[in-house]
This record gives sequence, C-alpha cells and structure tokens, in this order.
Amino acid sequence: MGKKNKQSLLKRNSLRTHRHIFTLNDEENRALNRYIKKYNVRNKSKFIRETLMIAIIKKMEEDNPTLFD
Repeated sequence: MGKKNKQSLLKRNSLRTHRHIFTLNDEENRALNRYIKKYNVRNKSKFIRETLMIAIIKKMEEDNPTLFD
C-alpha cells in the first residue's frame, strides 16, 4: 500500500516544475524580510507564491467580462 501512495504522489499534476526567478532592490528586500519576521512566516517561497497567485486571480476576476455591465 505504501508503494501505491508513493506512485500516486509522483503522478499528481500539481508538481512544481517551472522555475521563475526575480530580483528585489534593497528596499523591497528589507520590506519583505521585515514582513516575514513580523508575521512569523515559516515558508518564504510558499508565502511569495500564494501572495502572487492571489493577486493574479483577483485581477483576472476583476477583468472578467460580465453579462450586465
């Protein structure tokens, strides 16, 4: 049974295989580090990924055409 669970985890579609790298200036980096320390963020990459995706999804919902506009 352990072997089956391991195989299903490897075949899932949500594996992160695409890497994106970005740079911050000194002020942005200080702000990010200050936020992470203040709010006790344990996983920096997860925080950045979730924050970015929330902003993207919100913007896409705002730009979505509506029927009664």
